[in-house]
Amino acid sequence: MQRTIEKLTQERKKKEQEFFSRLDELKTKSQELESQLGSLKLQSLFSRLEELINHSSSQDSLQDRAQSQVNHQIFLVFKEFQNLFSQNWEGTHDLLSGLTDVIQQGSGLIDVKDREWDALSSNHTGMIFKSMEWRVDRLAAAYEDVNLLIKKFLHLKEQLNRLLSVLNEKKMPAGAQIREISDPIEDWTYAAFENRYRGTADDVKSQQMEYLAFFSKGKKVLDLGCGRGEFIELLADNGIEADGVDINEQMIEICFEKGLNCKKADILETLAGYDDGALGGIFSSQVIEHLPPPYLKRLIELAYFKLAPSSPIILETVNPTSVFALVQIYFLDLSHQRPIHPLALQFLMESAGFEEVEIKYSVPLDKERLHDLPSSDETATVLNRNIDKLNKLLYSPSNYAAIGVKK
Repeated sequence: MQRTIEKLTQERKKKEQEFFSRLDELKTKSQELESQLGSLKLQSLFSRLEELINHSSSQDSLQDRAQSQVNHQIFLVFKEFQNLFSQNWEGTHDLLSGLTDVIQQGSGLIDVKDREWDALSSNHTGMIFKSMEWRVDRLAAAYEDVNLLIKKFLHLKEQLNRLLSVLNEKKMPAGAQIREISDPIEDWTYAAFENRYRGTADDVKSQQMEYLAFFSKGKKVLDLGCGRGEFIELLADNGIEADGVDINEQMIEICFEKGLNCKKADILETLAGYDDGALGGIFSSQVIEHLPPPYLKRLIELAYFKLAPSSPIILETVNPTSVFALVQIYFLDLSHQRPIHPLALQFLMESAGFEEVEIKYSVPLDKERLHDLPSSDETATVLNRNIDKLNKLLYSPSNYAAIGVKK
């Protein structure tokens, strides 16, 4: 929008300059024409003409020759009238044409100003609504946090009561009893973190919608690290059966509330539990950056055997070739192990046997990108090429997915 407003402002300034320049030209022509009209000796010409006519009327006895001379003088006076009016008619015609041009330029200037004001008002309105939308999103995230926290407190209250009973009996609590309290707190903390910074469930669904086309009905899909179950919901809405697994108990509770077939477990152990060729697809979003490299390598190798022929695997993660995504998204989450380069992930998948492995980028950063210079001269062209290079380095899409197929 800012680029549009700048363009309209430049256009408006250009139109104003043309309008006032043309108006100055007309003022000059008008002054010249006024000067010319003022310098016309019309009164003297009228006086001469009146004198000749009166002289002709009073000399009835004039001979024909004398009358002819008078008529000739009258003709010369009218001829002079004609020349003077012809000269000034051209100036008047130019002035009228110029006035027509100015009226047209004025209409164009008004139109440009109207479009500029419309853009400015739209931009201000958009900024207001964007601010309101941001506040609503923050309130929605806060509501989800509070809702999860209340449920977790009720659960922890029961666990604490059990622990107090053990302590009242002067017994040493078991490690499992302590973890029943500490682990849910950690799970809730991360669930609240993801709820705030990854976006709402609807936001995630919107981003993952493009992956639906790779999966088909009649084949079960396994979502590794299913989180709040957004992709499983998308699959279910399209008649595709799916299972989910995640190590975060709070996430699994959310999935249970939605009626999704998910469980809390280690994703590698869960994957190993399926028969070879039993799965029609494997999906994982924003998970593999949490895994140690040996674990990730083993997961990809095992996935190949668990998939049926012609079935896809999609592994989505943060794009480390985008500086913005690396700094603002990847490093924001302290649980991330290491960024994974697209080519490295592609190589791991191809080495495990997957074919037709492609890298698909998503979530473009159009609003953050640097703008090109509007000029078309040689300097601007060079600068714009450098801006394109900077945009590619700084603001490439924030996510990418490696998509492979078991043949």
